Amino acid sequence: MDIETIKQWFTLESVLSALEQYRSFGVIPGIVATLLEAFLPILPMFVFVMANAAAFGLWQGFLISWFGACLGSILVFLITRKIGQKRFFHFVSRHRKVRKFMHWIERHGFGPVFLLYCFPFTPSAIINVVAGLSRMSLQQFALAVLCGKMVMIFTISFIGYDITALVKQPLRTVMVAVVIALLWYAGKRIEARFSLTEKQRDREDL
Repeated sequence: MDIETIKQWFTLESVLSALEQYRSFGVIPGIVATLLEAFLPILPMFVFVMANAAAFGLWQGFLISWFGACLGSILVFLITRKIGQKRFFHFVSRHRKVRKFMHWIERHGFGPVFLLYCFPFTPSAIINVVAGLSRMSLQQFALAVLCGKMVMIFTISFIGYDITALVKQPLRTVMVAVVIALLWYAGKRIEARFSLTEKQRDREDL
């Protein structure tokens, strides 16, 4: 089985076909798909959210994706918090960049975590684990996840709920491309800001 075959499983058409095939299970496949992405970050959250919106409609698709994604993130946080002292997670938490990110989350709390979750191209799986290793409270983390992923998932759902319009309305396609580019750029700026802040702090510590 080559990489191209695996990629074919996760195209929008393939995911929509799977949702249709298992429609008798109701919303469960849509929830499970977005939940699993929190544990397996290689899975394409963008595709799952768009497929849910196209299959179930804008609002129901949004709620399905939002519930699954938030539940997945909170489960990863709780599991990491529970076994955070185990050998693997202890090794991870000792990594220099991970430790810096943990301290950054502990110092700034809700705000930056919320912003990172707003953007679809930030590595949310890493944020889940690092937040679990940090001293950030569950209440703070859950609020950041619920609010941040609400923004991100609604944006993607709005893009995905009427796929045919993207083909028939070129202007809308261009607008969607611009929105995606802006979200990507904003996410990268936040990551760069984090890196710059940490470098300045390093210089102050010297």
